[in-house]
Amino acid sequence: MNQLSVVTDPRNIPAYAVVDAARYLSIPSGTIQSWLRGRTYQTQEGPRYYEPLIQRPRANLPQLSFTNLIEAHVLRVIRKVHNVRLDKVRTALDYLDQQFQMPHPLAQIQFQTDGVDLFVESVGRLVSVSKPGQLAMQEILKHLLQRVEWDEQGIAARLYPFTSGMKENVPKQLVIDPRIAFGRPVLVGTGIPTSILATRYKAGESIDDLAIDYNCDRLQIEEAIRCELLLQDAA
Repeated sequence: MNQLSVVTDPRNIPAYAVVDAARYLSIPSGTIQSWLRGRTYQTQEGPRYYEPLIQRPRANLPQLSFTNLIEAHVLRVIRKVHNVRLDKVRTALDYLDQQFQMPHPLAQIQFQTDGVDLFVESVGRLVSVSKPGQLAMQEILKHLLQRVEWDEQGIAARLYPFTSGMKENVPKQLVIDPRIAFGRPVLVGTGIPTSILATRYKAGESIDDLAIDYNCDRLQIEEAIRCELLLQDAA
């Protein structure tokens, strides 16, 4: 049985409101909603509808799972950097599903290996992406997937979200692990929830004091506070 289909796997539990998932991943909540619901778009031949790109773990609940976060993490760069039409992305994902017989190919390690090339090849045939464009997409997707840690079954287990843009070699300061702190962001290597640091900071404690208190690097504290204050201010 595919591990992603196991209901008790914490990666598949509905745990993230759309607004929280959007802020954790630095994606507009409206964008994630459109990936979840599908959308009508205009073409020269008239309006068309693209099917949802992300399937929630339970259709009757609005929350996303950790697996869904991984899918959104990958889709972000496909749309933001390359502006590939969503109907073409949907077709390419269907192609991956047919190749691997997996319902969530973006959250499988196969996507990191053969899947990236298959996806880019499929998109290239559909939208006439030039060879240099295909190579650029391959490199950026592989860079993005370096922020994902895989388990021994080849399934996404941890996500190190970008907190300062999608530049290469950005330090992994925060991690989202569905088995730690109910899947909320924590400082890497500590298990300290970013929400606790932000609460103490808003109460008047300095970044330097928090760094000393938790024996952490100042940059980690800054990233944790930035993440949480953006969440709170946008709520």
